[in-house]
Amino acid sequence: MYLLLAAHAHGAALQQVTQAGDPHPDRPEPRLISESELAGVVRQLENRPREAPPRWIWNRTQDWYPALLAAGVELERCYDLGLCGNILAYSQFTAHTEYARNADKESLDDPQETPRALQPPPPPADQGALFDDVRHRAPRQGLAELRAEYAAQQAALADAAPEENKRKRLQLLLAAESAGAMIAAEMQHTGVPWREDLHEQILAHNLGPRPPSGHRPAKLEALNTELRGLLNSPGLNPDSPQELMRALHRNGIEVKSTRQWELMESSHPAIEPLLAYKKLSRLHTANGWAWLDAWVARGRFQPEYVVGGVVSGRWASRGGGALQIPRQIRGAVHADPGHKLIVADASQLEPRVLVALAQDSKMAEAARDKDLYAGIAAQGFGGDRAKAKVALLGAIYGATTGESGRLMPQLARTYPRAVGFVEQAARDGEAGGTVTTRLGRSSPPPSEGWYRSQQSATAEEQRRAESIARSRGRFTRNFVVQGSAADWAACWLAELRRRLRALRADGSVQAELVFFLHDEVMVHAPEAGVQACIRAIEEAAAAAKELLFGPIPVEFPVSVAVVDSYDNAK
Repeated sequence: MYLLLAAHAHGAALQQVTQAGDPHPDRPEPRLISESELAGVVRQLENRPREAPPRWIWNRTQDWYPALLAAGVELERCYDLGLCGNILAYSQFTAHTEYARNADKESLDDPQETPRALQPPPPPADQGALFDDVRHRAPRQGLAELRAEYAAQQAALADAAPEENKRKRLQLLLAAESAGAMIAAEMQHTGVPWREDLHEQILAHNLGPRPPSGHRPAKLEALNTELRGLLNSPGLNPDSPQELMRALHRNGIEVKSTRQWELMESSHPAIEPLLAYKKLSRLHTANGWAWLDAWVARGRFQPEYVVGGVVSGRWASRGGGALQIPRQIRGAVHADPGHKLIVADASQLEPRVLVALAQDSKMAEAARDKDLYAGIAAQGFGGDRAKAKVALLGAIYGATTGESGRLMPQLARTYPRAVGFVEQAARDGEAGGTVTTRLGRSSPPPSEGWYRSQQSATAEEQRRAESIARSRGRFTRNFVVQGSAADWAACWLAELRRRLRALRADGSVQAELVFFLHDEVMVHAPEAGVQACIRAIEEAAAAAKELLFGPIPVEFPVSVAVVDSYDNAK
């Protein structure tokens, strides 16, 4: 059963549709539901005897699901029109469809919307664009408009490129992305187990007693006093980059920034306390008492996750820094009494995804052991694991200078298919093309500014154009690997959610998925259910590999730690 849910003046409008998006012939008329009745109606439809739960179709999962979870209603599946539309509109698998053409036209017609084709190109120096927020296509909220949007998306999916099972792969991506939206809402609702007293102890140990609002903690103030004396700057505010740079320059410390690596090149006695100040200041600013008051309540940290929040498909977070829990405060992430934290991460995920994408049989042999880098080292780098790692990561991230550049020829001779795969992705990007992940998420096309940069006339303009093209090549080289790794992680999450729901349904283990970071998951489980959860995690990882790549001779091993406190996981 497919059920469309849309906002209505007095609550919600519900309509049953066919899989293609047409009104269902048995129940063509929509049903109006008051806000107070919604949770009860959804619960009843979700738990019908002897019938499969419906697939809920709505614009944005975060607009509906949190309220249902708060009312004690957990859903089995949904279809998120906003997330799926963003993928279908720009995937190369559907680029030929009317839906993709209309998506570009609608963006151009709406002066408030910036079409992806006109967005700025990736930053020139690094992979930062892989982490830029993306703008999601947001269908209008009325029931008729949502039904038309869903029908258009299903038509685009039906018309997707048929070769190499691209239609099925894209359908899998849409399902995994929608499942991810539910998982994000569920994790926010559940929260990460967090001991506020332990967090307070960590802050007191590192910073001193809790200061009055607007004042520096004692240890920061002591370091500030020391810096003022060493730099002969009685009124120095080290939190001001401009003041700090002027004070450093007055004392002969000629740095261009206050980055750690650059400061460490100086032997001036002020450097050590300055680095200590910067480290403690980050703790105080990012995860100090103000953060604790704002984000942790009743023993849970409940951030808002943004599914598909970056162009590669990785998640982002809105507030609280959920995807950057610093090591300094991980001791506050602590299991409840009688429970354990099961922390699992996919070992060397992106390199293994490259092996699968490139179908490099020789590198697949190296990947049979748990340590891929050691296997590569044994085959082509005289057993030097460090060199093998530098070479492989350099190939993925486009590091062509320094040690990576020097080792690249050896890597290319040993693994021509793997290196050739990322090199082709780079050439596609340099030429203005797009690349696509295993399941069908495509990289943003070049901007108009990029095309203008390539129309060079002078030698200087030509050099700049080549630099911009190479930068885009580095972006697409990494996008296809990182994005495919995000595809795998999305399937891993969805499969793990399904297995944990089954464990809860039969009453055997009341375990919950509480945290996710790119290639790492955290499950909070009763001690008696730990082994069942570990099996679920490992089986979900194996299932994700099969879904993406089929029965290939490449393993995606998962490292598992069972701990009381997150800081003991690694």
